[in-house]
Amino acid sequence: MEPNSVVRASTLELTRTPVPDDQSVSGSPSTAAIALDQFGGLEVGVWEMTPGVMTDVEADEVFVVLSGSATVEFGDGSPIINVGPGDVVRLAEGAETVWTVTETIRKVYLA
Repeated sequence: MEPNSVVRASTLELTRTPVPDDQSVSGSPSTAAIALDQFGGLEVGVWEMTPGVMTDVEADEVFVVLSGSATVEFGDGSPIINVGPGDVVRLAEGAETVWTVTETIRKVYLA
Protein backbone atom coordinates (compact mmCIF):
# COMPACT_ATOMS: atom_id res chain seq x y z
CA MET A 1 0.00 0.00 0.00
CA GLU A 2 1.08 3.51 -0.63
CA PRO A 3 0.91 6.00 2.25
CA ASN A 4 -2.33 7.97 2.39
CA SER A 5 -4.23 5.36 0.38
CA VAL A 6 -7.14 2.98 0.87
CA VAL A 7 -7.78 -0.72 0.20
CA ARG A 8 -11.37 -1.98 0.33
CA ALA A 9 -10.57 -5.13 2.33
CA SER A 10 -14.18 -6.35 2.39
CA THR A 11 -14.41 -6.47 -1.42
CA LEU A 12 -10.76 -7.08 -2.34
CA GLU A 13 -10.48 -9.82 -4.98
CA LEU A 14 -8.64 -12.86 -3.58
CA THR A 15 -7.57 -16.10 -5.25
CA ARG A 16 -8.56 -19.12 -3.17
CA THR A 17 -6.70 -22.43 -3.05
CA PRO A 18 -7.90 -25.68 -1.47
CA VAL A 19 -6.73 -26.37 2.07
CA PRO A 20 -3.97 -29.03 1.94
CA ASP A 21 -5.19 -32.56 2.67
CA ASP A 22 -3.09 -32.79 5.85
CA GLN A 23 -4.92 -29.73 7.27
CA SER A 24 -8.44 -30.35 5.95
CA VAL A 25 -10.68 -32.04 8.53
CA SER A 26 -14.09 -31.92 6.83
CA GLY A 27 -15.83 -30.26 3.92
CA SER A 28 -13.81 -28.75 1.10
CA PRO A 29 -12.49 -25.53 2.60
CA SER A 30 -10.29 -23.17 0.64
CA THR A 31 -8.29 -20.17 1.79
CA ALA A 32 -6.88 -17.02 0.29
CA ALA A 33 -4.54 -14.37 1.61
CA ILE A 34 -2.80 -11.27 0.43
CA ALA A 35 -0.14 -9.27 2.23
CA LEU A 36 -0.90 -5.59 1.82
CA ASP A 37 2.00 -3.89 3.56
CA GLN A 38 4.49 -3.83 6.43
CA PHE A 39 3.73 -1.55 9.35
CA GLY A 40 5.87 -1.18 12.45
CA GLY A 41 7.60 -4.48 11.68
CA LEU A 42 4.29 -6.33 11.21
CA GLU A 43 2.72 -7.74 8.06
CA VAL A 44 -0.76 -6.35 7.35
CA GLY A 45 -3.00 -8.44 5.14
CA VAL A 46 -6.37 -9.96 4.35
CA TRP A 47 -7.20 -13.67 4.85
CA GLU A 48 -10.32 -15.62 3.95
CA MET A 49 -11.61 -19.18 4.46
CA THR A 50 -14.71 -20.83 2.98
CA PRO A 51 -16.98 -23.15 5.00
CA GLY A 52 -15.38 -26.31 6.31
CA VAL A 53 -13.00 -27.43 9.03
CA MET A 54 -9.21 -27.19 9.02
CA THR A 55 -6.28 -27.38 11.43
CA ASP A 56 -3.58 -24.74 11.63
CA VAL A 57 -0.57 -23.63 13.64
CA GLU A 58 -0.91 -19.93 14.26
CA ALA A 59 1.42 -16.99 13.84
CA ASP A 60 1.57 -14.31 16.52
CA GLU A 61 -1.24 -12.09 15.29
CA VAL A 62 -4.13 -9.78 15.94
CA PHE A 63 -7.04 -9.72 13.52
CA VAL A 64 -10.40 -8.05 12.97
CA VAL A 65 -13.20 -10.10 11.41
CA LEU A 66 -14.84 -8.25 8.53
CA SER A 67 -17.47 -10.84 7.58
CA GLY A 68 -18.53 -14.44 8.15
CA SER A 69 -18.47 -16.65 11.21
CA ALA A 70 -16.31 -19.39 12.70
CA THR A 71 -15.32 -21.15 15.88
CA VAL A 72 -11.69 -21.61 16.82
CA GLU A 73 -10.67 -24.48 19.10
CA PHE A 74 -7.25 -24.59 20.76
CA GLY A 75 -5.11 -27.67 21.29
CA ASP A 76 -3.95 -26.41 24.69
CA GLY A 77 -7.44 -26.50 26.18
CA SER A 78 -8.06 -22.73 26.00
CA PRO A 79 -11.76 -21.90 25.72
CA ILE A 80 -13.32 -22.21 22.26
CA ILE A 81 -13.98 -18.81 20.73
CA ASN A 82 -16.77 -17.84 18.35
CA VAL A 83 -15.84 -15.04 15.97
CA GLY A 84 -17.87 -12.82 13.69
CA PRO A 85 -17.96 -9.34 12.16
CA GLY A 86 -16.35 -6.68 14.30
CA ASP A 87 -14.53 -9.09 16.63
CA VAL A 88 -10.89 -8.38 17.44
CA VAL A 89 -8.91 -11.56 18.16
CA ARG A 90 -5.39 -12.22 19.45
CA LEU A 91 -3.66 -15.52 18.63
CA ALA A 92 -0.36 -16.73 20.05
CA GLU A 93 2.47 -17.98 17.85
CA GLY A 94 2.53 -21.76 17.76
CA ALA A 95 -1.07 -22.22 18.96
CA GLU A 96 -2.54 -25.38 17.43
CA THR A 97 -6.06 -24.58 16.27
CA VAL A 98 -9.07 -26.10 14.56
CA TRP A 99 -11.11 -23.62 12.53
CA THR A 100 -14.77 -24.47 11.87
CA VAL A 101 -16.12 -21.96 9.38
CA THR A 102 -19.89 -21.86 8.90
CA GLU A 103 -20.00 -18.75 6.70
CA THR A 104 -17.01 -17.62 4.61
CA ILE A 105 -14.86 -15.60 6.99
CA ARG A 106 -12.67 -12.67 6.01
CA LYS A 107 -10.29 -10.91 8.34
CA VAL A 108 -7.67 -8.17 8.31
CA TYR A 109 -4.60 -9.32 10.20
CA LEU A 110 -1.43 -7.92 11.69
CA ALA A 111 1.27 -10.55 12.19
